[in-house]
Amino acid sequence: MGLDFKAPAKLALALLLVFGLSGCQALSGSDARPEIMGTGDLGLIVERATGSVLVINTSRHEVVGRVEGLGDLSHASVVYSRDARYGYVFGRDGGLTKVDLLSQSIVDRVIQSGNSIGGAISQDGRYVAVSNYEPGGVKVFDSQTLELVADVPATYTSGDGESGQSKTVGLVDAPGNLFVFSLFEAGEIWTLDMSDESADISRFEAGESPYDALITPDGRYYIAGLFGEDGLSLLDLWNPEQGVTEILPDYGKGEQKLPVYKMPHLEGWAIADGQAFVPAVGHHQVLMADMKDWSLTDRIPVQGQPVFVMASPDNRQIWVSFAHPDNDVVQVIDSQTREIVRTLEPGEAVLHMEFTPRGEEVWISARDSNQVTIYNTRTLEPVATVSAEKPSGIFFTSRAHALGL
Repeated sequence: MGLDFKAPAKLALALLLVFGLSGCQALSGSDARPEIMGTGDLGLIVERATGSVLVINTSRHEVVGRVEGLGDLSHASVVYSRDARYGYVFGRDGGLTKVDLLSQSIVDRVIQSGNSIGGAISQDGRYVAVSNYEPGGVKVFDSQTLELVADVPATYTSGDGESGQSKTVGLVDAPGNLFVFSLFEAGEIWTLDMSDESADISRFEAGESPYDALITPDGRYYIAGLFGEDGLSLLDLWNPEQGVTEILPDYGKGEQKLPVYKMPHLEGWAIADGQAFVPAVGHHQVLMADMKDWSLTDRIPVQGQPVFVMASPDNRQIWVSFAHPDNDVVQVIDSQTREIVRTLEPGEAVLHMEFTPRGEEVWISARDSNQVTIYNTRTLEPVATVSAEKPSGIFFTSRAHALGL
């Protein structure tokens, strides 16, 4: 009588089916693998009062997760790695936190100063730089490990011969692996070359007390706003040997200024159709300057002191938010007619606006309403809201592929 191989084979097949089915059931239950997704339509919303950030999906208008333990986020900003997976969060307490958007977790965190005001990531994505108030200066870190690479204390000598360490503001990345920033007390603009290990610094005299700055989308012009005088300081990074030029020097001279409740943010400057739309400090105006010669071409009356003046990605609209006490509205300006086409009410204490990459929607945070309202930029009607705890900054991963953001 020969051996019967059929019975063992049937048993093995039965066991395989049982374990296979049980495995399928496990994947479909609570222990299922996390959803696979790209990062292109993700972003972070800062919850300033709770030291947390929301990971959001812009296509779905929904919260994917919350990451806690990021310290003081009362004045926080975010930049992204080249692959848009990691967000680097700059906190007011000097914290630099690397957040994984896919796992919704903290990868690493360092406290690099006593008080910081923002940062930037280099053109090649290798370095993250942080701008500091206390003790001042700029520190540069390896984006992979958060190890310190360069320490730039921003020392200067005052008019009476005393040395000091300046607050640094307006830190941006620029082509050629440059970082550019302004020194508040020193009244200077510096460039830091991170294209090699030398970390060379170039210094330029600027106006009195630069408080914030931006770089134009093509990476050519670095423009610093001045707290100590009317006008702006411009550095042409294509021709830095020409030094700093003063532009719009007389836009406020001889006029009655209002108390300044909140300094404008220059990062979101609107540049459209060859014109720069600029928030006027201490005035209920948006200024227009011709980018060919930076001459003042128009003043657009608005309902309050502008904080953010931002162009939609197609440059057809200029969106304006305001300082207290007029900070419950946003006004939309047509960039061609220069007329206000709509006044919106997204909620109490509007703090930030962010356009989706192709501009079909804009997300607006309202801190005291604990919500973010999403508007269709064509109809100017709200399409959704997202709940958040005291939301402030909104940062989409499309920033990973833009200069100066």
